[in-house]
Amino acid sequence: MIRVFRSIPVERLKLLVFDLDGTLIDSAQDLCNSVNAALMAFNLAPLPDPAIAGFVGNGAPMLMRRSLALAGNIAPSEVNEDLLAKAYAFFLQYYREHKLDFTYAYEGVLEALKALHELHDAPGGPLRTMAVLTNKPVRPARGICEGLGLADYFLHIYGGDSFPLKKPDPLGLRSLMEETGAAPEETVMIGDSKVDVETARNAGTWSVGCAFGFGPQNLMDTPPDVLVSTAAEWAQALNPT
Repeated sequence: MIRVFRSIPVERLKLLVFDLDGTLIDSAQDLCNSVNAALMAFNLAPLPDPAIAGFVGNGAPMLMRRSLALAGNIAPSEVNEDLLAKAYAFFLQYYREHKLDFTYAYEGVLEALKALHELHDAPGGPLRTMAVLTNKPVRPARGICEGLGLADYFLHIYGGDSFPLKKPDPLGLRSLMEETGAAPEETVMIGDSKVDVETARNAGTWSVGCAFGFGPQNLMDTPPDVLVSTAAEWAQALNPT
């Protein structure tokens, strides 16, 4: 079901920017396995998967910091920085090798992207560009999109290390707008957590929230302009006809 909190002028949209984890893909199991592999490598007990999944969204370094803090029963600010650097390096290497063990595109994602692409190609259709902006490191982000058949739909796939600042800072989104010539009112950010909505707000763009991802527990802390319950609803919510 689509819920509209603020109507998006979809006929004016030129740039559709998607989050990755929890929006296009369910990568929770591979992320959880990689975090726990890193914890155990440093003699810490593994964490329950739901606890780790709840930390996804602010980038891999923060994911590892919060996981180390929970495993050590300390505050994230108290995590030893040397341990964090070593555990993060282990996590990243392990994740690069196991990023597609269990990760899959959510139901309806490929079909929705295809529908949006065909809408763009149709005679008289809207001239739109699609891109990915994730806080996940860019190398595994691109590898996952390629492995799952998503990459060809996007002009750019940018990660958390593509720019000096991560979401919710608007730098990445503004860079995409500059590259594609889209104004803020011609741009929409699509994601599953308040990080994505805040990124849109900070860049002055529209936002579509996905209630099926990792962040529905905090998504409505900063309500999106439009809320969808399935990926299949993207095409409906963003179709100008």
